[in-house]
Amino acid sequence: MLLAVVLLYVGAVLGVNGIWLIGQARAAEDVERVPAHAAAAAGESADVPSSVGGRGAEPAPARAERSPLLLQNREVAVINIFTGFVGVVIALIFLVQGAVGNNLAAVRGGGLILLFAFTYLWVAFNQYLDAGGRAFGWYCLFVAITAVPAGVYTLQNANGNIALIWLGINWFLWAILWALFWALLALELPIARPTGWLTIFEGVGTAWALGFAVLIGVFSF
Repeated sequence: MLLAVVLLYVGAVLGVNGIWLIGQARAAEDVERVPAHAAAAAGESADVPSSVGGRGAEPAPARAERSPLLLQNREVAVINIFTGFVGVVIALIFLVQGAVGNNLAAVRGGGLILLFAFTYLWVAFNQYLDAGGRAFGWYCLFVAITAVPAGVYTLQNANGNIALIWLGINWFLWAILWALFWALLALELPIARPTGWLTIFEGVGTAWALGFAVLIGVFSF
Protein backbone atom coordinates (compact mmCIF):
# COMPACT_ATOMS: atom_id res chain seq x y z
CA MET A 1 0.00 0.00 0.00
CA LEU A 2 2.83 2.41 0.79
CA LEU A 3 4.26 1.82 -2.68
CA ALA A 4 0.91 2.91 -4.12
CA VAL A 5 1.21 6.23 -2.26
CA VAL A 6 4.62 6.78 -3.86
CA LEU A 7 3.24 5.94 -7.31
CA LEU A 8 0.33 8.34 -6.84
CA TYR A 9 2.63 11.31 -6.29
CA VAL A 10 5.13 10.13 -8.88
CA GLY A 11 2.27 10.41 -11.36
CA ALA A 12 1.68 14.00 -10.27
CA VAL A 13 5.32 15.03 -10.37
CA LEU A 14 5.95 13.44 -13.76
CA GLY A 15 2.92 15.23 -15.17
CA VAL A 16 4.06 18.63 -13.88
CA ASN A 17 7.67 18.04 -14.95
CA GLY A 18 6.46 17.02 -18.41
CA ILE A 19 4.46 20.25 -18.77
CA TRP A 20 7.50 22.19 -17.54
CA LEU A 21 9.74 20.55 -20.17
CA ILE A 22 7.28 21.29 -22.97
CA GLY A 23 6.93 24.89 -21.83
CA GLN A 24 10.69 25.37 -21.66
CA ALA A 25 11.09 23.90 -25.15
CA ARG A 26 8.35 26.11 -26.54
CA ALA A 27 9.84 29.24 -24.96
CA ALA A 28 13.29 28.41 -26.32
CA GLU A 29 11.88 27.88 -29.82
CA ASP A 30 10.02 31.22 -29.68
CA VAL A 31 13.14 33.08 -28.56
CA GLU A 32 15.21 31.50 -31.35
CA ARG A 33 12.80 32.94 -33.92
CA VAL A 34 13.58 36.46 -32.76
CA PRO A 35 16.96 38.01 -33.73
CA ALA A 36 19.09 39.03 -30.78
CA HIS A 37 18.63 42.77 -31.41
CA ALA A 38 14.84 42.38 -31.67
CA ALA A 39 14.67 40.39 -28.44
CA ALA A 40 16.67 43.07 -26.66
CA ALA A 41 14.30 45.73 -27.93
CA ALA A 42 11.11 43.82 -27.11
CA GLY A 43 8.59 46.21 -25.61
CA GLU A 44 10.34 49.25 -27.06
CA SER A 45 9.70 48.61 -30.75
CA ALA A 46 6.82 47.15 -32.73
CA ASP A 47 9.13 45.97 -35.50
CA VAL A 48 8.71 42.25 -34.90
CA PRO A 49 9.74 39.91 -37.74
CA SER A 50 6.92 38.40 -39.78
CA SER A 51 8.10 34.90 -38.78
CA VAL A 52 6.75 35.49 -35.28
CA GLY A 53 3.48 37.18 -36.11
CA GLY A 54 4.23 40.13 -38.36
CA ARG A 55 4.78 43.83 -37.74
CA GLY A 56 3.05 44.99 -34.57
CA ALA A 57 2.45 41.48 -33.21
CA GLU A 58 3.27 40.62 -29.62
CA PRO A 59 6.97 39.65 -29.25
CA ALA A 60 7.58 35.89 -29.03
CA PRO A 61 9.27 36.06 -25.59
CA ALA A 62 6.22 37.87 -24.20
CA ARG A 63 3.85 35.28 -25.67
CA ALA A 64 5.96 32.48 -24.21
CA GLU A 65 5.85 34.02 -20.75
CA ARG A 66 2.06 34.13 -20.87
CA SER A 67 1.68 30.51 -21.95
CA PRO A 68 0.04 28.22 -19.36
CA LEU A 69 2.70 25.64 -20.25
CA LEU A 70 5.56 27.86 -19.08
CA LEU A 71 6.08 27.02 -15.41
CA GLN A 72 8.60 28.77 -13.19
CA ASN A 73 11.53 26.62 -12.06
CA ARG A 74 11.15 27.32 -8.35
CA GLU A 75 7.42 26.69 -8.50
CA VAL A 76 7.95 23.28 -10.10
CA ALA A 77 10.59 22.54 -7.47
CA VAL A 78 7.85 22.46 -4.80
CA ILE A 79 6.19 19.28 -6.04
CA ASN A 80 9.58 17.69 -6.74
CA ILE A 81 10.65 18.34 -3.15
CA PHE A 82 7.37 17.03 -1.74
CA THR A 83 7.38 13.86 -3.86
CA GLY A 84 11.05 13.26 -3.10
CA PHE A 85 10.34 13.69 0.61
CA VAL A 86 7.40 11.25 0.48
CA GLY A 87 9.62 8.74 -1.32
CA VAL A 88 12.45 9.08 1.17
CA VAL A 89 10.11 8.62 4.17
CA ILE A 90 8.44 5.51 2.72
CA ALA A 91 11.78 4.09 1.57
CA LEU A 92 13.16 4.51 5.10
CA ILE A 93 10.12 2.70 6.52
CA PHE A 94 10.80 -0.21 4.16
CA LEU A 95 14.51 -0.21 4.99
CA VAL A 96 13.86 -0.25 8.74
CA GLN A 97 11.30 -3.03 8.36
CA GLY A 98 13.76 -5.00 6.28
CA ALA A 99 16.62 -4.49 8.73
CA VAL A 100 14.53 -5.41 11.77
CA GLY A 101 12.82 -8.41 10.19
CA ASN A 102 15.72 -9.50 7.97
CA ASN A 103 13.34 -8.99 5.03
CA LEU A 104 15.22 -8.66 1.75
CA ALA A 105 12.05 -7.77 -0.17
CA ALA A 106 11.46 -4.73 2.05
CA VAL A 107 15.07 -3.61 1.70
CA ARG A 108 14.88 -4.06 -2.06
CA GLY A 109 11.69 -2.01 -2.22
CA GLY A 110 13.24 0.78 -0.15
CA GLY A 111 16.35 0.88 -2.31
CA LEU A 112 14.39 1.04 -5.57
CA ILE A 113 12.08 3.77 -4.26
CA LEU A 114 15.15 5.85 -3.39
CA LEU A 115 16.18 5.76 -7.06
CA PHE A 116 13.15 7.90 -7.82
CA ALA A 117 13.05 9.93 -4.62
CA PHE A 118 16.61 11.11 -5.21
CA THR A 119 15.70 11.93 -8.81
CA TYR A 120 13.02 14.41 -7.78
CA LEU A 121 15.11 15.96 -5.03
CA TRP A 122 17.96 16.49 -7.51
CA VAL A 123 15.55 18.00 -10.06
CA ALA A 124 14.28 20.39 -7.38
CA PHE A 125 17.83 21.36 -6.43
CA ASN A 126 18.73 22.07 -10.05
CA GLN A 127 15.52 24.04 -10.62
CA TYR A 128 16.04 26.15 -7.53
CA LEU A 129 19.66 26.98 -8.40
CA ASP A 130 19.06 27.07 -12.17
CA ALA A 131 21.84 24.50 -12.61
CA GLY A 132 22.65 22.95 -15.97
CA GLY A 133 21.78 19.36 -15.06
CA ARG A 134 24.54 17.49 -16.90
CA ALA A 135 25.60 15.54 -13.80
CA PHE A 136 21.96 14.72 -13.13
CA GLY A 137 21.73 13.42 -16.69
CA TRP A 138 24.43 10.86 -15.98
CA TYR A 139 22.57 9.79 -12.83
CA CYS A 140 19.51 9.25 -15.04
CA LEU A 141 21.56 6.83 -17.15
CA PHE A 142 22.33 4.87 -13.97
CA VAL A 143 18.61 4.73 -13.14
CA ALA A 144 17.74 3.68 -16.70
CA ILE A 145 20.24 0.81 -16.62
CA THR A 146 19.10 -0.31 -13.16
CA ALA A 147 15.44 -0.25 -14.24
CA VAL A 148 15.95 -2.99 -16.85
CA PRO A 149 16.95 -5.85 -14.48
CA ALA A 150 14.41 -4.52 -11.97
CA GLY A 151 11.71 -5.02 -14.59
CA VAL A 152 12.96 -8.49 -15.48
CA TYR A 153 13.02 -9.51 -11.79
CA THR A 154 9.54 -8.11 -11.15
CA LEU A 155 8.00 -9.96 -14.10
CA GLN A 156 9.76 -13.20 -13.24
CA ASN A 157 8.31 -13.08 -9.72
CA ALA A 158 4.85 -11.70 -10.56
CA ASN A 159 3.18 -15.14 -10.44
CA GLY A 160 0.17 -13.83 -12.34
CA ASN A 161 -0.37 -10.81 -10.07
CA ILE A 162 -1.78 -8.06 -12.33
CA ALA A 163 -0.33 -5.22 -10.25
CA LEU A 164 3.16 -6.75 -10.31
CA ILE A 165 2.95 -7.45 -14.05
CA TRP A 166 1.93 -3.83 -14.58
CA LEU A 167 4.80 -2.71 -12.34
CA GLY A 168 7.26 -4.92 -14.21
CA ILE A 169 6.26 -3.40 -17.56
CA ASN A 170 6.53 0.03 -15.98
CA TRP A 171 10.18 -0.55 -15.14
CA PHE A 172 10.99 -0.90 -18.86
CA LEU A 173 9.00 2.24 -19.68
CA TRP A 174 10.81 4.10 -16.91
CA ALA A 175 14.13 2.88 -18.33
CA ILE A 176 13.22 4.47 -21.67
CA LEU A 177 12.14 7.73 -20.03
CA TRP A 178 15.24 8.05 -17.84
CA ALA A 179 17.42 7.24 -20.86
CA LEU A 180 15.79 10.18 -22.64
CA PHE A 181 16.56 12.40 -19.64
CA TRP A 182 20.19 11.30 -19.98
CA ALA A 183 20.21 12.12 -23.70
CA LEU A 184 18.52 15.48 -23.05
CA LEU A 185 20.68 16.63 -20.14
CA ALA A 186 24.05 14.91 -20.53
CA LEU A 187 24.25 14.71 -24.33
CA GLU A 188 22.18 17.91 -24.79
CA LEU A 189 20.10 16.50 -27.65
CA PRO A 190 17.16 18.72 -28.72
CA ILE A 191 14.46 16.35 -27.48
CA ALA A 192 12.84 18.37 -24.69
CA ARG A 193 9.39 18.47 -26.27
CA PRO A 194 8.99 14.70 -27.01
CA THR A 195 10.57 13.89 -23.66
CA GLY A 196 8.03 16.16 -21.98
CA TRP A 197 5.09 14.45 -23.69
CA LEU A 198 6.41 10.99 -22.80
CA THR A 199 6.91 12.16 -19.21
CA ILE A 200 3.25 13.17 -18.98
CA PHE A 201 2.09 9.91 -20.59
CA GLU A 202 4.16 7.78 -18.25
CA GLY A 203 3.10 9.85 -15.25
CA VAL A 204 -0.51 8.88 -15.94
CA GLY A 205 -0.09 5.35 -17.27
CA THR A 206 2.75 3.95 -15.20
CA ALA A 207 2.36 5.75 -11.89
CA TRP A 208 -0.91 7.54 -11.16
CA ALA A 209 -3.23 4.90 -12.68
CA LEU A 210 -1.50 1.97 -10.96
CA GLY A 211 -1.11 3.75 -7.63
CA PHE A 212 -4.76 4.85 -7.58
CA ALA A 213 -5.99 1.38 -8.62
CA VAL A 214 -4.11 -0.20 -5.70
CA LEU A 215 -5.29 2.43 -3.23
CA ILE A 216 -8.97 1.82 -4.06
CA GLY A 217 -8.53 -1.95 -3.91
CA VAL A 218 -8.81 -2.88 -7.59
CA PHE A 219 -5.36 -4.51 -7.50
CA SER A 220 -2.86 -5.38 -4.81
CA PHE A 221 0.84 -6.11 -4.78
